[in-house]
Amino acid sequence: MKTLNPLKVPFGTAKWSPIRNVSYRQGEDAFEVEFDDGLSFLEPHRTIRKANDIAPSAMPASVEVEPDTRSGFFVHYDNSQTAEVSWSFVRELPPTNSSAAGMEASGTSRHRRVSPRRRGRS
Repeated sequence: MKTLNPLKVPFGTAKWSPIRNVSYRQGEDAFEVEFDDGLSFLEPHRTIRKANDIAPSAMPASVEVEPDTRSGFFVHYDNSQTAEVSWSFVRELPPTNSSAAGMEASGTSRHRRVSPRRRGRS
């Protein structure tokens, strides 16, 4: 798989940074995601639709950053569907097919929730 963004790192190795802002770019049909550490990624809308099983006819109505930890964002569509996108979905490369097959064979789910480190809390 050829990556278009060389700043993304292999699955499980990204350093967590809170999301600062998310905006939908209608001309590119993509979401621009800005992080507190200065990195910014343009995530194609088709990958978010596919990962969340969103209907092809649905159009984004609003986008909101998860308010408490800023560890992801929600895309609300005009047909009342909602897509949930984590920071790791944007900052990391997906696992390769061979590693995904290995996880499924061992009984581990490919879609696991990665909890961010909480700073300043014990």
